[in-house]
Amino acid sequence: MEQISLRKILPYFVAVLVFIAISLIYFYPLLEGKSLRQEDIMRHKGMSKEIEDFRAKTGEDPLWTNSMFSGMPAYQISVKYNGNLIRFVDDILKLGLPHPANLVFLYMLGFFILLISMRINPWLCMLGAIAFAFSSYFFIILEAGHNSKAHAIAYMAPVLGGVLLTYRGRYIAGGLLTMLFLALEVHAGHPQITFYLFLLLIIFGITELISDLQRKRSKHFIKATAILAIASVLAVLTSITNLWATWEYGKYTIRGKTELSTEEENRTSGLDKDYATQWSYGIGESFSLMIPNIKGGGTGAIGESEYALSKVDPQYRQTVAGNANRYWGDQPFTSGPVYAGAIIFFLFVYGLFIVKGKLKWWLLAGTLLSIMLAWGKNFMPLTDLFLDYFPAYNKFRAVSMILVIAELTIPLLALTALHKLITDPKLFKEKIKISSYRINPLYIAFGLTGGVSLLFAAFPGMFFGFLSDMEIVSIAQQKNFNPEYAAQITDFYANVEIARKAILQADAFRSFVFILLGAAVLWGFGSGKMKTTYMISALAILILVDMWSVNKRYLNDDNFISGKKMENPYAKSSADEIILKDSDPNFRVLNLTADPFADASTSYFHKSIGGYHGAKLRRYQELYNHQIQENNMKVLNMLNTKYFIRADKDKKAVAIPNMQALGNAWFVQNIQWVENADEELDALTGFDPETTAVIDKRFQPLIGDFLPDYDSAALIKLSAYAPNKLEYQVNTSKDQLAVFSEIYYDKGWNAYIDDEKAPHFRADYVLRAMVLPAGKHHLVFRFEPKVFVTGEKISFSASLLIFLIIAGWVYLEIKKSGKK
Repeated sequence: MEQISLRKILPYFVAVLVFIAISLIYFYPLLEGKSLRQEDIMRHKGMSKEIEDFRAKTGEDPLWTNSMFSGMPAYQISVKYNGNLIRFVDDILKLGLPHPANLVFLYMLGFFILLISMRINPWLCMLGAIAFAFSSYFFIILEAGHNSKAHAIAYMAPVLGGVLLTYRGRYIAGGLLTMLFLALEVHAGHPQITFYLFLLLIIFGITELISDLQRKRSKHFIKATAILAIASVLAVLTSITNLWATWEYGKYTIRGKTELSTEEENRTSGLDKDYATQWSYGIGESFSLMIPNIKGGGTGAIGESEYALSKVDPQYRQTVAGNANRYWGDQPFTSGPVYAGAIIFFLFVYGLFIVKGKLKWWLLAGTLLSIMLAWGKNFMPLTDLFLDYFPAYNKFRAVSMILVIAELTIPLLALTALHKLITDPKLFKEKIKISSYRINPLYIAFGLTGGVSLLFAAFPGMFFGFLSDMEIVSIAQQKNFNPEYAAQITDFYANVEIARKAILQADAFRSFVFILLGAAVLWGFGSGKMKTTYMISALAILILVDMWSVNKRYLNDDNFISGKKMENPYAKSSADEIILKDSDPNFRVLNLTADPFADASTSYFHKSIGGYHGAKLRRYQELYNHQIQENNMKVLNMLNTKYFIRADKDKKAVAIPNMQALGNAWFVQNIQWVENADEELDALTGFDPETTAVIDKRFQPLIGDFLPDYDSAALIKLSAYAPNKLEYQVNTSKDQLAVFSEIYYDKGWNAYIDDEKAPHFRADYVLRAMVLPAGKHHLVFRFEPKVFVTGEKISFSASLLIFLIIAGWVYLEIKKSGKK
């Protein structure tokens, strides 16, 4: 009995050990004390520096930072949600592995759990886990630093496993598994990935509903759905603080609806359509699921490919090497393709023929929907439908990200096909009738994948060209402006095309070889010439070699740097050192040596006018687009821009003081009332913020009949600064209208005059303002959002309840087994 038990649990221990080994071997520089250089994490350190410093000093979470975009909530930057106890489970599952090896381990573990829940052979589950985890996009996002995205992707599969178990009648086990892993999924903190998971689950739910109605099992469907609904509510409540705060804040960001009436055709209730679809996958680019370099791979110089360069005319070789992009797809740029694996894609197609029933159809539907939605602006009828009518879809950018669904469904159907073949070898000999012929599905699948790959290799120009639309326009413009060089321009791009053809041909033939080898292994097994163990081992090795080598193109040893450099990603310039000597605790800097709205380095040292974040306040973005970009110095003055950083003739950063900055707060003499956001924004052109406050009429009830009676001797001064608390000393002989160079956000900021709460309102499109009574006063602004306090209480209660439910179930199961 003990021997049988050991034999049963052995594959699970081996799987965990293999996953650990693979993760650490791939990232072995981590064992040498190095860190992965992740651009977005470096930017995150810039964004979160003020928050982290304040937390380290006080032990308190500020929930707000002034280091970016003149001020914004910290919800999407750096907040410790200590009420959520699920974080401890997440830590346990990572086994203390170094980052990002821990996330690759979670990729494999999660998919392994999904396949185990489907009762697939554990050794086959190990193969599937490796195949899923090594999808190229999952490694590319690690190189970029999209850790929360990777984290959320890792938990997609086990959530799906719990849902499948529940609808298969394992109500309690499935519900608990769903509850736990959905809590972990939401805790990972990437709503876009979670949204895509729910989209896939909706497709699955529809197929289950149709199936159960046909089989007259509606009671089963209702019961399973009810259990999952309860499990989902509890899971979501564990992260309610983050979700609630994000929902509240999101309405006021670029992902919320604008109040401006311009560009209506480009507007949704969320992101603008051109912004949401900027990263749209090309239709032809979708072949990258099977052939990685179908459009050249990642953005980079053609010179990085020696083989491709060797095909170029020698007299153009140097020019093409450094002045032509190897990528010619539809995206502005890309770090690499979405490659699911040549063999896995072949097995997916094979599965379409040998897997029967609803599983195949919802996996196919999910795959196709994912691919078509990833086309974005290249397939606007479907994209418009989702942007306009599917709740929350228009809150997310980079539509190509939805291919994570295909990266889940493709290996899932592939592994299901292998499982079917192992459990019923007779399937290998079954044939499909096509016209008057009966053909083995293996040959059909090979023809549709290996055959197409060979066609791309042999006739690369058959399917599409080798110049992007932007390049075609650029060529025409170049010839128009320089007609005397038209011949050289033509020859240059002809050689670019030659190089790109070589890149495509090499990878197309590579995919053909792997598909051929994979098909040969299946043929050997199906014809009885290869045992199951050898077949699984051979496929595992081939798949790992295939996908490992592709991933190493984008994430390899060259991406690692010393841990110290990663901890301190930005070096001070001489300009930074000069500005840091200023003892004023609260002023802003505009760095013109970088793109202000794509820069986190300035935020690392200063309170920046710009920043780097995908959920900045919409009004601030509009202020930037319509006023700051138009060099409106009055607007920069009202934002208390005390220093500019510019490059001198030697390209060194120089700090230039702005003597016109208005400071932390000032009293104004006039009010200019406006009817709406359009008027408010337009009024900033040519106005003087030092004397006039532009105020929307909706705030008139807070002001009443008050008219400014300017007191030139009045004083208002910032006396103490913290990210979440600003203190001012006020002294005036008359009631005054004060404007503050602080961003207005009423979902948390409260004003107190001598400890009594007082109303404040918005002025000058983005700033705070309030009427201050005559006399000497102590004024305090505190950031104290109710959602955080209330949310943390709910989060703690929900996560504790989940632990108690699981503990109770384990206790009952142990007690039950003891009675047997």
